[in-house]
Amino acid sequence: MSAFTKDTMRADIARIIGEDASEIGDDDSLIDLGLDSIRAMALVQRWSDLGVKLDFAQLAEKPTLARWWAIASRHLAGRHPAE
Repeated sequence: MSAFTKDTMRADIARIIGEDASEIGDDDSLIDLGLDSIRAMALVQRWSDLGVKLDFAQLAEKPTLARWWAIASRHLAGRHPAE
């Protein structure tokens, strides 16, 4: 798997909502930026295909890049997101 970074996550989110990655702040509400549940599920599937398996329900609890990256980084470190 190629490196999955916070910048990768930011770029994927930006692409799916049609924004520039520089417009997505760590604590911005992704919902307010135009991310809906269908697009969020598509991101979860894309990241799963890359080997980063994330729980959609957990991401939906707080849809910000900072929270999503915290969950993903725990996964990448070999710990389950629920830990």
